[in-house]
Amino acid sequence: MRFFYNLLSYLALLPYAGLFVFRSIVNRTYRVNLGQRFGFGYPKIAASIWVHAVSVGEVQAALPLIRALQERYPAKRLLVTTVTPTGAARVRVAFGDSVEHSYIPFEFPYAIKRFFAAVNPAAALVMETEIWPNLYRACGDRDIPLILVSARISPRSVPNYKRLLPLIRKTLSYGIIIAAQSRSDADRFLLLGAAPERTTVMGNIKFDVQLPAQTSERGARLRNEVIGERPVWIAASTHRGEERQVLDAHRMLLERHPNALLILVPRHPERFADVRQLVEKCGLEVVSRTEGQACAASTQVLLGDTMGEMPLFFAASDVAFIAGSLVPIGGHNLLEPAAQGLPIITGPHNFNAQEIADLFVESGACRMVRDWQELAATVGELLDGPDRRAELGSNALALLEQNRGALARLLVLLDPLLDERQGA
Repeated sequence: MRFFYNLLSYLALLPYAGLFVFRSIVNRTYRVNLGQRFGFGYPKIAASIWVHAVSVGEVQAALPLIRALQERYPAKRLLVTTVTPTGAARVRVAFGDSVEHSYIPFEFPYAIKRFFAAVNPAAALVMETEIWPNLYRACGDRDIPLILVSARISPRSVPNYKRLLPLIRKTLSYGIIIAAQSRSDADRFLLLGAAPERTTVMGNIKFDVQLPAQTSERGARLRNEVIGERPVWIAASTHRGEERQVLDAHRMLLERHPNALLILVPRHPERFADVRQLVEKCGLEVVSRTEGQACAASTQVLLGDTMGEMPLFFAASDVAFIAGSLVPIGGHNLLEPAAQGLPIITGPHNFNAQEIADLFVESGACRMVRDWQELAATVGELLDGPDRRAELGSNALALLEQNRGALARLLVLLDPLLDERQGA
């Protein structure tokens, strides 16, 4: 089966490469280090610790891990790979030159061989759900310890993996350690052929979220200098088809709270201009964060068109709606607003982290809405009820604290693996 997989990888290379070239024409950020995706231009570092995080969400989840690795292993250089330019931008904002960054190579042997010729990591840590047969085989052939961190497989993915079961079972046999988010995730990995002795329930590292220094103070300053004294809610990480629903909800909310402000933060930077046009088309007055000006009394939407300021926007808000959930994207991270004790709202589509969403809803730490009308009603209810906001926010923070600890357990697991690699 590996022969046919590699054949398919090479056959898919041309259209896949064409897609990325097209993206680089439409979005210039895809032009930066484009050769790395094909096996060229990697930073040359040896005995590094390699962390792979697909995009912004995974990078955000990996921030505490990367900081802990820098502190625990100061002599080792860290390499962080991503797939998307937005993920790369988040790495640069968070760490500057203190870590190396590159794009992960495409899943075909030539690019992977060149990647490992330049980078010979002492250990590899891959965030969440990424199963790449050629990449993982290359780690196994080089005796590079590989840990799937906060590993998860959604129930809907299992049938797809089963179609390639011999290949997936072989891929999981290369000494890979599965640090699963939950018992059900671990069971799904075992069903696909993971070794029981190398599969453990580690918990979700996202619960170990750390707020940037002085987040609360900076949020208060943003409200004082830019927003003013008014009710504020945030729609975080919105997607195409979702912004219109959010804006419809805000227009309905304005009937009840005419001075309310929406902080609208699209998920993808390349859509900032389009979203601003949509806001204006909806007849709402908007100020972009990059304009650097204060909101007037007539401003109804603050467009969050910057990178790395989501914690600041949360700190300046009274209510947080976590997007990617009114449309079938699968939801986004509920834990960042929870760390700030915010009352949280989500939509019905949370299949990317269903167990966390269910846990928050069942624990009274989050409200789930089905559509934009319910969103408007729920935001209005919470803006009217400070006690209810405080209760939801307190429940969210308590739930977060109860589930911390995955990072510490992961570091304990990593220590002997690095020792073995150094002694090899």
